[in-house]
Amino acid sequence: MDLAREHGISTQAVRNYEHAGVIPAAHRTPSGYRRYSARHAIALRAYLALIPAHGYATSGEIMRAVNTGDLDTALRAIDRSHAQLLRDRETLDAVESAVGILANPPATDRPDRPLTVGALAHRLGVTPATLRKWERAGILEPVRDRATHHRLYDPDDVRDADLAHLLRRGGYLLEQIATVMRRVRDADGPEALAGSLEGWRARLAARGRAMLLAAARLADYLHVEDDERRGAAATTTEPAHTTD
Repeated sequence: MDLAREHGISTQAVRNYEHAGVIPAAHRTPSGYRRYSARHAIALRAYLALIPAHGYATSGEIMRAVNTGDLDTALRAIDRSHAQLLRDRETLDAVESAVGILANPPATDRPDRPLTVGALAHRLGVTPATLRKWERAGILEPVRDRATHHRLYDPDDVRDADLAHLLRRGGYLLEQIATVMRRVRDADGPEALAGSLEGWRARLAARGRAMLLAAARLADYLHVEDDERRGAAATTTEPAHTTD
């Protein structure tokens, strides 16, 4: 099948896409064989371009919405994906800021013993409720005193809190800061963390470029679908021809 061969996929994959509603239903011959047209080829190109840009789930949502004439739902899905990419870029910026802070930490005294939630809140000039909120967001991971079950923040926790406070004052969201802290904890140090950022930025750039291609391919398909619907409307509204 030419439709499958163009993209290096199996004919069964094309049938699966049809069954899933991401490409239009094929026309059938009297003997039951599927017949795919240029419309199906353009739809398949659009779907396959959408996947690296928006992922399988969102791409399927977009195509099914387009195929049922629900353009608003399709565009909303695209908007959400673009918004997520922007948040990812902002998170990367936050991580890069954190690397700079970790490489050149501010000259603040580190405590020589664990701090209670009240003591750490006083140090930062925030409320204990704020620190508990940061903990729920995954930014801080204090241990509990075995006897009192009170939160205790060791020097590394204090470092994380200082960093989170700086990023929060910089306007970063808790979700973004939590991602920063996970990467800080997972890395062996600021140098290793800095080394991972180049690949992260390259992946975001690749996704952005994929979105550009996907937009062009989807626009082609929308144009075809508009023509298809106009043709169908014209056919159904033609006056019946009668003879006397």
